[in-house]
Order: sequence, then C-alpha cells, then structure tokens
Amino acid sequence: MAIAFFVLVALLVLAVIVTANWYVWRRLFRDTTRGPGLARRAGAVLIAGGWVLAITALVAERSGAPFWLQQVLAWPGFMWLALSIYLLLAVVAGEVVRPLLRWFLERRERAAEPGPVTQAPLSGTDSGTMPGTPAKTGPPSDAERLPGTPAVPGGAAAPQKGDAGVPGGAPAAAAVVDGQEEAGASASATAPHPQADPAPATPDSSPQPLTTPGTTDTTAPAPTPTGPSRRLFVSRVVAGAAAAAAVGTVGYGTYGVLRGPQVKRVTVPLAKLPRAAHGFRIAVVSDVHLGPVLGRGFAQKVVDTINATQPDLIAVVGDLVDGSVKDLGPAAAPLAQLRARHGSYFVTGNHEYFSGAEQWVEEVRRLGLTPLENARRELPHFDLAGVNDVTGEDEGQGPDYARALGDRDTARACVLLAHQPVQIHDAVEHGVDLQLSGHSHGGQLWPGNFIAAAANPTVAGLERYGDTQLYVSRGAGAWGPPTRVGAPSDITVIELASKQA
Repeated sequence: MAIAFFVLVALLVLAVIVTANWYVWRRLFRDTTRGPGLARRAGAVLIAGGWVLAITALVAERSGAPFWLQQVLAWPGFMWLALSIYLLLAVVAGEVVRPLLRWFLERRERAAEPGPVTQAPLSGTDSGTMPGTPAKTGPPSDAERLPGTPAVPGGAAAPQKGDAGVPGGAPAAAAVVDGQEEAGASASATAPHPQADPAPATPDSSPQPLTTPGTTDTTAPAPTPTGPSRRLFVSRVVAGAAAAAAVGTVGYGTYGVLRGPQVKRVTVPLAKLPRAAHGFRIAVVSDVHLGPVLGRGFAQKVVDTINATQPDLIAVVGDLVDGSVKDLGPAAAPLAQLRARHGSYFVTGNHEYFSGAEQWVEEVRRLGLTPLENARRELPHFDLAGVNDVTGEDEGQGPDYARALGDRDTARACVLLAHQPVQIHDAVEHGVDLQLSGHSHGGQLWPGNFIAAAANPTVAGLERYGDTQLYVSRGAGAWGPPTRVGAPSDITVIELASKQA
C-alpha cells in the first residue's frame, strides 16, 4: 500500500513537472515563432536537456560518482533548476501583462487610424460641375453638349433613347469634369456626331467609377502586411521580458551567494544568564554546504567573515558538507583557522548523514572543532549542549536529549545546538533557554519560504516557545543551485544579554 502511494505521488509530481515545462516551452518558443522550425526544436532541446543535466547532477552527488564528474554536472544542472523556477514564474506573471499590452496596442492603432474622407457636396444648381467651378444657368454650349444630343431651344436637351423613361435607350454619357470628357467619350467635343442609336445596355453593364485625371484609384486593394501580427508581437515582447527577468533574478541571486555571507547581529536576553556573561557573543554558522559547487575558496570566505567578528564562541550547526571526506577534505581545511576565546563547536546536520557522518565528525575534530554528539560542556557562565540531527535515527545515531541535558544544573542558563528547528519541542521539554538551528535556508529560493514554513516551526529569525527561545539562521551557503532569492545568506552573531545587568 505504501509503495503504491509513493508511486502515485511520484507520477503526479512527474506530470506536474512535464506540464509546467511544456507550458514554458509553448510561451517562450511556440508562441513566438510563425511555425515549426529550428527555434522550436532548439527550445525543446534546451528545456529537456537542462532537466536531464539537473537530475543527473543530483544522482551523481548522492551516488558518490567521481568528484570531477560531479563538478562537471553540478554547475549547469543546478543552475538550470534555479532558472527553470523563475522562467515558470515569469511566464505566469506574463499572463497578466499580455492582455494589457494587447489592449494598449489596439488602442494606439485605433488612435492612429485616419477618419472617414468626406467630399464637399456638389453645387445644388449644377450637379455636373466639380466643387469650386461656377455654376452654369444657361443652356450648354456645343462643346459642353453630350454626344448625340441635339440642341434644344431654351437650354434643355431633347429626350433621346436611353434617357430615363425612354425604352430601349442607353445610359447617360459620362459627366464632364473641368471641360474634359471621361475616357469612352468622343475624342473631340466639337466634332460632328452621328445620331445613330447607341447599342442597348446589357444586363451586366454597370457604371464605372468616376476618376479625376491625375488621381489614383482608391478602390485598389491594400498591400498585404509583411511584419508580425499583433498577437505574435505581444508574445515576443512578453517572452523576452520573462526570459530577461528570470536570468537577471538568478544571476543576482548567484552573485549574492558567491560573494560570501553577510554578518547579522541579534541580541537575545536570557533570564538565567549571570551579569558577568552579559554581551557574550556566539557566531552561528549553518548550512555551508561545501561540495562540487562551493569549494575551498568559499570556505575561506566563511572563516574570514567569522573571525572578523571576534566572537567568544563559534557554533557550526550542521550541513557543513555535501560529499565525502576524501573529496571535500581539502575544501574544509580552512576551518582549522577558526578562532574564538571559548572554542568552536560542531553538531551534525542531515547532509552529514548523506556524506558519512562518522568520518566528518573525526575530520572536524582534527581541524580543531569540538563535536557535540549528544553531549554538553559546562562553560564558565552557562551550559552549551549539542544533539545529533534527527536523520541520524536511521543509523542509530539520532538525538539523545537525556544524555545531552540530563543531570544538569537547571539553575544555569543552557544553550542548545540542534540542526533542525523541529527539535525545539524537545528542547522546551528539557528546559533549554536558547536553541540555535539552521536547516531551512530561509527558503533559499522564493517562494520556497512558504514550503519551508510548512515544514519548520520557524523559517528564520528569533521566536519564543514558552520559556525557550529559538533562533534559526538562513545559512552561509546554498544547497543545489548556488543561488538565493529573498533569503540572503548570513552568519549571525548572537549577543547574549543578562536580565540581571
């Protein structure tokens, strides 16, 4: 039953991923091209190939593939994971912009269209003259008389066959424009014209439009537009903006990680802390995630940043590495340079159990850190305890609060190092005053903070649970993509404050 449920969930997730990527391909490549071609095929290869690299990079890291292969796959594969997230978000946001842009273009086109062309009315006294010519009230001259029409005293033309009301006649001749007859009339208005009956009109005959000499025929069809349609233009603009926004977001988030964590300072008052310990500083660093992407150079930045704060104590609260001691031992070597008056301490995170926790415990001890494996140290003014990560339960090395916190003097303040924020509930039961954790990364990639909030009681920052306070660091590094959006990396300096001071 459990296997069937797992398969169903896996198929559902796969369907969602495939649908989302098809949607991104459609908006970025299909809707921006006129038809099938190289651009659409290249887009399909880019999206499918990116996911193949991402999945391969994850599998290579977890399966212990050769480290050089992990490094080759990690950068393109993990960066595609981040880029695909923000391409999807940007394309979805483009659905809001698309109709607004289309409406704006339609409105501008309507505003640019010329109004209807109107012609001044012909003179009421002489409908055969063009506007601007004087109206004639007398009989037409011989030159102005229509062909085949005899002169009639009084200025009226005698009715002929073809006139209205005369059977068998032909239509009236073309109008005279500026003294010149239309094509189809006699070559000369003064030449004698025979008085023969014109041929009868056929049913198909219809009057031709009048044109003025020197003008163009306005009835000619408009040229076919060769540019992109409005829909294609809008799709290209929105797709280009979405791609630029996604690349810019990922680029800036990656720069934020690679430049190193920033120092954050938080004051935490403790009721049991003696006056002599007021101002005691603990540098909290979590989730460094040394691996195929973040290596020795990044570790050196972390160490230099911590030492620059001149802390009294250093707490490394898990997820230091993503890989074996064999592969990452040289990358972790700068940890030996950590300096604090009361020493440096380490507890395991879930990723240590993916990387060989026992070997890493020995390695950090060799580098000068003190591992707290369900153990406690009595410092001059308070107790410092540490418990293993809950992932260690699968290896029989889970957290043991009784061992770490039992038989202690409850009148003394106690600070607990525990990787995951969910361990706060056990800390409350055992009377811990302050728990220091990481694990959540603050969500790392927005809107991942909403997912992290569903899995952790506190995503980042300081919160109180009864008489116990919990501080969660966003972490110094990043897992997977070396990118953070909306959750900047940090090293936090906790300054303990005594209420007795």
